Amino acid sequence: MGSPVLWVVFNACVIAALVLDLGIFHRRARQVSLPEAAASSAIWIALSLGFDLWILQTHGRGPALEFLGGYVVEKSLSLDNIFIFLVVFRTLGVAPRLQHRVLFWGILGALIMRGAMIGIGTALLERFSWVLYVLGAFLLASGVRLLWRGQPKVDSERNLIVRWARRVFPVSANPAPEHFFVTENGRTAVTSLFLALLIVEGSDLLFAVDSIPAVFGITRDPFIVYSSNVCAILGLRALYFLLAGALPYFRFFDAGLSAVLIFIGGKMLADPWLHLSTYMVLAVIVAIMGIAMAASIAGARGASRNNDSTR
Repeated sequence: MGSPVLWVVFNACVIAALVLDLGIFHRRARQVSLPEAAASSAIWIALSLGFDLWILQTHGRGPALEFLGGYVVEKSLSLDNIFIFLVVFRTLGVAPRLQHRVLFWGILGALIMRGAMIGIGTALLERFSWVLYVLGAFLLASGVRLLWRGQPKVDSERNLIVRWARRVFPVSANPAPEHFFVTENGRTAVTSLFLALLIVEGSDLLFAVDSIPAVFGITRDPFIVYSSNVCAILGLRALYFLLAGALPYFRFFDAGLSAVLIFIGGKMLADPWLHLSTYMVLAVIVAIMGIAMAASIAGARGASRNNDSTR
């Protein structure tokens, strides 16, 4: 699927949604409330599922299942970004009312980068079939690495992107900036808000290296890969404000993501000898993440009871 008209219409709708979000709903910097985040997250999920229903009605069950599988994988993997965002904002002292602005521009940049990466990946797969096995092996390695990684740490002083920015641009000493750039002593300087944006963009690029090959493991259709990525990423801001306070309930989430990457990587490597239907792939992914979430909730509740009993 993915005719030129469909590509244009889909991207026009995405741009319109982003303009509406920043230009009307979040024109002024303010903290996003929990009810607002819940409503926004529900709307983005409903829009994504509605788009999948449209694919089902116009292109059939196969493409609809592929989109749903890609959306679930991308949504699950993008949740790992939430922890990075939280650590970045705390480390650089980004005020809650300014976090939405950073996430908006960060996700806009992420959409552009992912579009380019998906285009390159599609061209490579069409020209060199063996690239599929390279991606499969890479996902296996990424899954094992994620399993042993532990909680990611963000050191803004050692971050390569931030160090490069500090060498190239003067950095403002203002501890609570309102903008990405300010004028000090007659010259333009970047602020800690801009440094936070650079780290958000860099971290998303690293996560995209895992997530995009994972979706290619489900479908080869570039439009489905792209649209499932976009739909998952667009709702990430609302999901951040909704789930940032519930990170203790995600303690086994990385283990689930690791299992998903290993499963999809193994599927890509075994594809010439063992073909799994999209139904089965989606069922396995949902089962893995469901078990990880159930174990995380049970573990968090157990830890809470132990803390209460020791007081």
